[in-house]
Formats: sequence, structure tokens, C-alpha cells
Amino acid sequence: MDPIVVIGAGQAGASAVTELREQGYAGPVTLIGAEPHLPYERPPLSKGYLLGQDPLEKAFIHPQDWYAAHDVTLLLGEPVVGIDRAQSSVHTAHGSVSYAGLLLATGSRPRRLALADGSGVPTAYLRTIEDSDRIKAALVPGRRVVVIGAGWIGLEVAAAARQADCEVTVFEMAQLPLLRVLGPRVATVFADLHRSHGVDLRLDTRVTREDLAGAQLVVVGVGVEPVLDLADGAGLAVDNGVLVDAALRTTDPRIVAAGDIANHDHPLLGRVRVEHWDTAIEQGKHAARTLLGEVEDYERLPYFFTDQYDLGMEYVGHGSADDEVVIEGDVEGLTFRALWLRDGIVTAGMHVNDWDAIDDIRAAVGKPRT
Repeated sequence: MDPIVVIGAGQAGASAVTELREQGYAGPVTLIGAEPHLPYERPPLSKGYLLGQDPLEKAFIHPQDWYAAHDVTLLLGEPVVGIDRAQSSVHTAHGSVSYAGLLLATGSRPRRLALADGSGVPTAYLRTIEDSDRIKAALVPGRRVVVIGAGWIGLEVAAAARQADCEVTVFEMAQLPLLRVLGPRVATVFADLHRSHGVDLRLDTRVTREDLAGAQLVVVGVGVEPVLDLADGAGLAVDNGVLVDAALRTTDPRIVAAGDIANHDHPLLGRVRVEHWDTAIEQGKHAARTLLGEVEDYERLPYFFTDQYDLGMEYVGHGSADDEVVIEGDVEGLTFRALWLRDGIVTAGMHVNDWDAIDDIRAAVGKPRT
């Protein structure tokens, strides 16, 4: 049977090879990853693992013996240096692998901040197991931690640092944390949450070198960028990600893309690139089926979640800060639901600590509010 190669041994890549075998594909499968670790989930790196609540093994998608038992060739710690589409081959520093079908799942990398890197203060980004280990080791009671960026990663790190009894200051250029995603009403909930737990939250401000003086750790969370070197070098169409059609095919029909790098022509949302765990899982599965000839639109709505202190949240859809927001429940008590509406249509929904809500929310998105 024709060989399938997956570049990127993260959530999307591991989900894809799992789906290939579950669909009954018996041909050669090779999974290539730049990191030396078995494929793992990234959410624990800023949640349970960072907090010291969960062992590292819990983050691994499969144990080592699963890959051998399912005849998946693992090439770990082996960065891909190029793709030769004419020869249908993938090149690493140590050799080449031929493919009939290829999945790109190269993920994303943190955006660097020169101010922090050149500050002389220990500076960390959070993307890998090593990053999480470094931050966790630095979260010692009484230490001063500065977090730059009040996005999901920044706020989760801030929460972990406060739970470790560190002094925490968060700098954010927007007027509220998560403002572009949630809009002012819901974003205020997260601002109040962190301040109530002792975080010095400095909003609508740009961090300076003087702000970092005296810090013992700086954590930068100012977003990520898709890793497009291979796709671009192979001549595939790229624009804020690898351009893929509704079925996740690139401009080369033998090559699909999934996860953080996929700029997807979503049948409901239009062009969208989603940097979340659930999308990596489900797009990885869908891309595998596309390689096997099951060409259908990927229609699943984006989903993500966060855990910060005693707040747990799940979100479905793709709303905008400009959308109308309808909130039901006890906001002050941190048990509520929120829906985002545009022209009477629900674009997104979320709940906070309302664990029976997610199915209703998922069913509501994309429909008129009833």
C-alpha cells in the first residue's frame, strides 16, 4: 500500500496516525517530530502539569508500545529540512522518506519579545515540556514573576504562579485581558478574577525595561506564529498559515494540513486558523480520512477551555468583541452562560463552571437565538 508520512508529532499528527489505523489503513505510516519526546498534549503544560498536579506521563497521547503495536514508524528528535514534491519525498538530516500522502502538522512557535530577551532577567516562553519544567522550577513562594501578555497562556501561568505564592504582575496592552476574543463584558470577569487573587494586573500599558527590574522570572505570552518554513519551501500556498480547502487539502492534493498551521476554508466561518487543542485533534483525524479518499468538509466548530483558580470555562464557536453578548446566570458567583450574537445568529457560546451547559451551547451556535 502507498506510504503516508506525517510531519509534526504533536496532537494533530498523533491523532492522524491513530485515525489511519482505526480506519483500517494497513500501509506504511511514518510520524516525524522535531522534539525528542513521544507525542504529547500541550494544555497540561500550562495547567495540571505546571501546577504539579499531574505527572508528565498523563500528557502523552499514547505510550511507547502503542506505536510499535500499530506499526507506526516514529522518527523523533528528527527535524525535517525539506520536502521534494517532484520526488514525493521528505528529507531529514539523516535520510529521506517517500510518501504517497503527506500531512503537515508542524504547529506554531511563540512570538519572541526582544525587550524581555535582552533584559538580563531569566525569560521563558511556554510551548514545550522543557519550557513548562523551567517555569515550574522557578515558581517559588515569594519570587517576583512578570507575565507579559494577558491571553490564555499568560493568564494560566499567572494563576499557577499565584497558587505557588509568587508575587505576580501581568502587563497587557489592551484595555482588558482577552478583549478581542470575549468583548468587554466577559473579559471583565477575567480581570476581576485575577485581581481578586492578588495579581497586579496592569492594562492598557506597554511594558518597559524598567518594569522588569527586580523580577526573578519573566514569562512572555504574546501569541504564536505558524511554522510555515517547510510548506513555503515546498511551494505550497501560504497566507497566515497553509491555505487549505474545506477538506483540509493544500494546493497539492496529495498534501493536507491540520492544526495550528491550517488556514482553513471553513464552510460556515470562512477562512479561519485556530490554535487550540480540540481543533488539532479533530483536524488531524479529518486530514487522515481525506488522505484515505474520504473527501468531506471539515465543519466542526472551534472549541477551547481554560482552568484558572476556581474558574473552569468551555467555549464553542468563533465570536467577535463586536458581537452582542447575552449572559444568563450568576456572574459574580462565577456560574453562568454567555452567547455572542451577530444579526440574531449565535456566533459563539461559553459557560463558566456550568458543566451541564456545553451540549446546549454547541447546539445553539450557528442558529438564531431562541
